[in-house]
Amino acid sequence: MLKLSMVVLWPSFIAAMLAEGLFFSVFDPGQLPRAGLMSPMAVYTAGFFGFWSLGALASMLTCYLVAVPGDHNPRI
Repeated sequence: MLKLSMVVLWPSFIAAMLAEGLFFSVFDPGQLPRAGLMSPMAVYTAGFFGFWSLGALASMLTCYLVAVPGDHNPRI
């Protein structure tokens, strides 16, 4: 289970760093319409965890789809 969680969380962490860097290099957190009540650091944090959640969901779905039914020696 630990190996599976690392296979899911580590790539999604790297993807979240890249996605946040790209997203916030184009958009200023102070100019986002729903971020007016939050500080820029809170917007960066929420963005990172949002991107990380999306990446983790994609990684979990990939691991689920890689598993073949009836395979007694799973790859992960």
